[in-house]
Amino acid sequence: MYKMLSLMVGAVGLALVALTAGAQAQTELQSLRGAVPVTETSPPPELQRQETRSGRFRRAYRQQPPMIPHKVDKYEIDLKVNECMRCHDWPFNVEEHAPKISETHYFDRNGVALDRVATSRWFCTQCHVPQIKARELVPNEFKSAIEVGRTE
Repeated sequence: MYKMLSLMVGAVGLALVALTAGAQAQTELQSLRGAVPVTETSPPPELQRQETRSGRFRRAYRQQPPMIPHKVDKYEIDLKVNECMRCHDWPFNVEEHAPKISETHYFDRNGVALDRVATSRWFCTQCHVPQIKARELVPNEFKSAIEVGRTE
């Protein structure tokens, strides 16, 4: 009886392998680089970037760090200098009419309040990214929390 059961399980397994191999042959995966072998270099895909300066993107989920509505590629951010703070740290934000960084950025990892921005929050672009309108590189079904809330 066990022999018969083993033969049946083996036959079903072989059938599944054959079906899977046939399905893979029909829908061969393709990388974003196309047919370029992994060992060769290729130029990056051309991105159609449009910087958005008129208004801010809405946040996609609660507690999402706000996106940066301007270019920052020339900003210096290192251990001693952070050019973001010239506009977004108090009191400069008032003069520059820029949003002030969150009060949470003035607490260290142990919850101790600081007079200056915590070193763990110093490198802004770890969390905040410039907002751009760019086409999707791969199909995407993501819906923001706001969109989901509207449809329910």
